[in-house]
Amino acid sequence: MQLLSILELQKIYQQQKETSLFGKWITFEDIKPNILKLQKTEVSQIGTSEKNTPIYTVSFGSGKRKILIWSQMHGNESTGTKAVFDLLNVIENSNETFVQEILNNCTIKIIPMLNPDGSKAYTRVNANNIDLNRDAVALQAKESKLLRSVLDDFKPQFCFNLHDQRTIFGVEGTANPATISFLAPSEEETRVLTDGRKQTMNVIVAMNLLLQQIIPNFVGRYTDEFYPTATGDNFQKLGYNTILIEAGHFPDDYNREEARKFNFFALLQGIYHVATAKNFDEYKPYFDIPNNQKSFFDVIHRNENQEDKAFQYIDKIVEDKFVSELKEIKNEELNSQKGHSEIVFGS
Repeated sequence: MQLLSILELQKIYQQQKETSLFGKWITFEDIKPNILKLQKTEVSQIGTSEKNTPIYTVSFGSGKRKILIWSQMHGNESTGTKAVFDLLNVIENSNETFVQEILNNCTIKIIPMLNPDGSKAYTRVNANNIDLNRDAVALQAKESKLLRSVLDDFKPQFCFNLHDQRTIFGVEGTANPATISFLAPSEEETRVLTDGRKQTMNVIVAMNLLLQQIIPNFVGRYTDEFYPTATGDNFQKLGYNTILIEAGHFPDDYNREEARKFNFFALLQGIYHVATAKNFDEYKPYFDIPNNQKSFFDVIHRNENQEDKAFQYIDKIVEDKFVSELKEIKNEELNSQKGHSEIVFGS
């Protein structure tokens, strides 16, 4: 497998990071100027959300290998969106050899914000309270229908489905949070390893190999339990290899800016691998990636003479401002849990 240079990626990221996008609350109004300024890509409005907010695709490249990428189908999961615009800056501004290889070998279509209404309200669901990631069969939402129409028309070989995961997840066998997690979705309940799933796993293997060079033991793997109405599971079932990337917590990174960088690295490596791989046969190392496990709280108060207490940050929009508030979470097994911050109270 050909891996991009970490040093080169670090340099490119510093140069091309889209500094107008910061933090966790990213809305359509935030990304609109960045869409309109694009010059080397094809920008098309494919429709509108339930509240008539525009939804765009951004396309580039001329190669035979087709890749479809979408972000923020859950409105409150924006790390992938930031990484997408960092990627688009690379396409717009970089003359690196690997960029030309991607453009020559791939045709890439990106939906940078699938759920703008949920993004504005900072909710998981759309304006009609529909979880787009559980609407792949019913297709009740306008946004779900748009994604499916793009899929059917474009017929990609690979899809990248970009999400965020909560701070509760850690990497099994370590004391680390799961900063990036991957999943090659199942196609049905038996979780059979079809050729398509193996190809999906192969791309994940390449991304993990890169990340282990810079954040070793901070990468996890989601359970491949089959979800009959989920987007990734159904797209995989339809024959479109779908890679789930979940951006999570990194120490002291509640704005998800470090996770954004690693998401960018993984996404660029995944695209580069699709562009340059002679085959997609090697998949077994996928199963060496440790499982995700629920092992963290944001804050734990350790008390020598009382019960320990656990807290999680709850994010919400209050008077058009992003607010995070700590809320106590009842849990009886705190001895086996870790806190991203732990405060010890003595006798």
